[in-house]
Amino acid sequence: MKPEKLDHYRTLLNSQIAQLLNDAEKTVSEMTDEMENFPDPNDRASLESDRNFELRIRDRERKLIRKMQEALDRIDKGTFGICERCSGPISEKRLMARPVTTLCIDCKTKEEKIERQRGE
Repeated sequence: MKPEKLDHYRTLLNSQIAQLLNDAEKTVSEMTDEMENFPDPNDRASLESDRNFELRIRDRERKLIRKMQEALDRIDKGTFGICERCSGPISEKRLMARPVTTLCIDCKTKEEKIERQRGE
């Protein structure tokens, strides 16, 4: 892959990581700032449910950040855009849609088919 394209993906990944970290900081700040007292148990339950949902989203984003950092490592090692299974190139369209991907579309399709057959 051309160095210009690698720089593009590096910039894209770094900006996405920064945005996710900023969102996480806002969530922590909002949760620690809120000292609301709800006399109605239903209101309190609703708040707790919303917080739980928010924390699950942040946990998923934390895992995504790890994948993004691994993609940045692959850029540095020169293996970004190369399928881990067949060693073929990963299409530009696929990388634009999901820059953390490690499999080409054919290998990913086969993997998903096997997972469906296993019932996963």
